[in-house]
Amino acid sequence: MAMPGATDNFNTGIVSGSGALPFAVADSLVARGRVPVVLGIRGFCDPERITRYRHHWIALGQLGRLTRLLRAERCRDVMFIGGLVRPALSEIRLDFGTLRVTPRIIAAFRGGDNHLLTGIGRIMEMHGFRMVGVKEVAPDLVMPEGVLTRTEPDDGAKTDIATGLDLLRALSPFDVGQAVVVIDGNVVAVEDIEGTDALLARVQRLRGEGRIRSRAGRGVLVKAPKTQQDVRYDLPTFGPRTVEGAAAAGLGGIAIVAGYTLMAEPEKVVAAADKAHLFLTGLAAKPAAPVA
Repeated sequence: MAMPGATDNFNTGIVSGSGALPFAVADSLVARGRVPVVLGIRGFCDPERITRYRHHWIALGQLGRLTRLLRAERCRDVMFIGGLVRPALSEIRLDFGTLRVTPRIIAAFRGGDNHLLTGIGRIMEMHGFRMVGVKEVAPDLVMPEGVLTRTEPDDGAKTDIATGLDLLRALSPFDVGQAVVVIDGNVVAVEDIEGTDALLARVQRLRGEGRIRSRAGRGVLVKAPKTQQDVRYDLPTFGPRTVEGAAAAGLGGIAIVAGYTLMAEPEKVVAAADKAHLFLTGLAAKPAAPVA
């Protein structure tokens, strides 16, 4: 089947991992009069929520099936979104369409998550699809600039935010985490493969063990994309659970790079932050030149 050409006559394919964000994107598309087609990844995508949308199921490694479904559903624009535990290459059952590009798949696995996602995206582009990001299709889910809560960061918090941004910029070439916790000028924890929730749980544990002795209500969770990151994939994401984790860790607030971070359920996020007396701010500063 030929790929659709007219911009007003195609659907948007959402390759969906876990979490609420894929469905928030689908709802945003519907509100704009567009038709989302959700391609749920088995074992990750919510099997109940997906039924609200036009959908199909795929397994990891079924690149051939994915491209066939996207063409049949007239999806020119495609996005990857949602949580996904990075599999070992040996764990993926490859279909014929994937076997044809096995060398590229292997090359994509030889790097961090951003390298992997960018590599898979390039394979999709070889098949004639246009890879898009949330900023393009659902801008209402992108973190805005400025303070969103009743509580605002004080001078100490602003210093912690600057320290966190400097550290994340320095770590970016290594394609590791996209978040850090800084308390009174001290870097106490950096996000690793376990993600932001585990980072905040670690800070909570360290505080409970007396390893962090600053009073509750101090410290900031800083989140930012990696420099030279392809912003169509793997943008930092946060939601109500992030706010709950920051409160449990005894932090004073959350600072997010505006325009390059996704906010699931924005109203719930702000309400939860206000209830916990945390500040939530979108930063005007951003890492240098993420890949568009």
